[in-house]
Amino acid sequence: MSDTREPTPLERWLASTYAKATGRFPERKEAFRTTSGIELDPCYAPAGAGAEYDERVGLPGEPPFTRGVQPTMYRGRLWTMRQYAGFATAAESNRRYRALLEQGTTGLSVAFDLPTQIGYDPDDGMAAGEVGRVGVSIATLEDMETLLDGIPLDKISISMTINSTAIVLLAFLIAVAKKQGVLPSQLRGTVQNDMFKEFIARGTQRLPVRPSLRLVTDVIEFATREMPRFNPVSISGYHIREAGATAAEELAFTLADGMGYVQAALDRGLEVDEFAPRLSFFFNAHNNLFEEVAKFRAARRMWSGIMRDRFGAKNPKSLMLRFHTQTAGSTLQARQVDVNVVRVTMQALAAVLGGTQSLHTNGRDEALNLPSEEAAVLALRTQQVLAHESGVTDVVDPLGGSPLIESLTDAIQAEAETLIAKIDAVGGTLAAVEQGIPQRHIEHSAYEAQRRIESGEDVVVGVNRFEEGDSASAIEFELDPTMETTAVERVRAFRAARDDEACARTLENLEGEIAGTDNLMPYVLACVEAGATIGEVMARLEARYGTFLAPAAN
Repeated sequence: MSDTREPTPLERWLASTYAKATGRFPERKEAFRTTSGIELDPCYAPAGAGAEYDERVGLPGEPPFTRGVQPTMYRGRLWTMRQYAGFATAAESNRRYRALLEQGTTGLSVAFDLPTQIGYDPDDGMAAGEVGRVGVSIATLEDMETLLDGIPLDKISISMTINSTAIVLLAFLIAVAKKQGVLPSQLRGTVQNDMFKEFIARGTQRLPVRPSLRLVTDVIEFATREMPRFNPVSISGYHIREAGATAAEELAFTLADGMGYVQAALDRGLEVDEFAPRLSFFFNAHNNLFEEVAKFRAARRMWSGIMRDRFGAKNPKSLMLRFHTQTAGSTLQARQVDVNVVRVTMQALAAVLGGTQSLHTNGRDEALNLPSEEAAVLALRTQQVLAHESGVTDVVDPLGGSPLIESLTDAIQAEAETLIAKIDAVGGTLAAVEQGIPQRHIEHSAYEAQRRIESGEDVVVGVNRFEEGDSASAIEFELDPTMETTAVERVRAFRAARDDEACARTLENLEGEIAGTDNLMPYVLACVEAGATIGEVMARLEARYGTFLAPAAN
């Protein structure tokens, strides 16, 4: 007798959608089989008769994207291995970037020092003692040219972890690209530009909440019109988690922030399907492997529903939640630093099993100092071993269908939806941030987490159990003590060499437009191309808007 059984949704997908998608990515030629020679299917259905398809789980590359945003996932193309780096001077950071590119990094992620993040020049009294620490000092267009010297901006994806001054740093990037002959439309990468999470969890905000949101929206609008390959905002749960949030809180507050930006762009007059495909996210990969995988899967499913049902998006790409992941810096320990390699590997595995599009792995010595070059290369090798030796990239969503994973995905989604409902009840993200609602949730969770560690309820190897005496030393990372003096001299020499009258005119034009409703991005770009420093641009914005003052505690 012939088999007249109707093919399952997964079988139909394997025969059509996946077959078409596979041909799009010819660069991966590796055999998809185990070391024993067992051939692997692209994707597997949940175990059990009749369990092949669940519309909440769906199929890879199809809404609600629980199983991944691409039909092929890593079978077709690996995630971007994007190491986060930046320290001291632009020239020193440039040398580190070149070294990482030579070692196989496929995207650069720039860390900026605190003066750059908040918008003070190196010779400003507010910058004293902080220049070139925790990131690279970038105050001028000349600094940005040095930072990106020899890096082809039409070929390398550039991600910038910058928020309060995102509009200025993006202008620097565009200006440098133009000097290379690269158009804004050719640039690939991301600017974080996520101010809600600064007020919620991180604290490098300078302007009040509403003006900050205006600048975020200006960047989104400008990139939508002029930079179709660039992500104008990276909606970040990473820092929310680092501040002490639970996995469910990280998910809820990150998606709520994203909803706030979507609404702001709609209020600006953009159509949702114009800009939503270029929204990206940034999540933390923490220690609990299965909870983290479930969090990533729930994030995709929730965002797909939010964009479709709340905002009326029609383009399937608008429903996709694409995200970068970084392993959890807050879990790294100064004691027994080599154990951090194990933590980072486990967290990176969670990100890959969860379907990340881009990944940064932390250095083992980051709890003690800036990561050494040796540690940074080892962190990159961790990703490369996962990609090429572990087998986890051979099957799409390998944990999908697991009773544990599906149950955890549902549970985290339910908890996150409860928190989002609380934010909706007070009028949305902007109102909730101004009232400090997410902040109070995170503070409580951070306190509880620390209490459990100090009581021994939660074990941290080498800290409250399995100790081995004093802290181990990491490879020393020396910062040049003359670095700040050099940066001060550099910015003053830059100002002395520019056309002061032309620069002043562009700053006056910017100040004149701040009170209006025009997009400020072209005016900021004109300023930096005329030689304005980051501090001068931010001073004009601050003069109009004032500075942020945190609300008094209840």
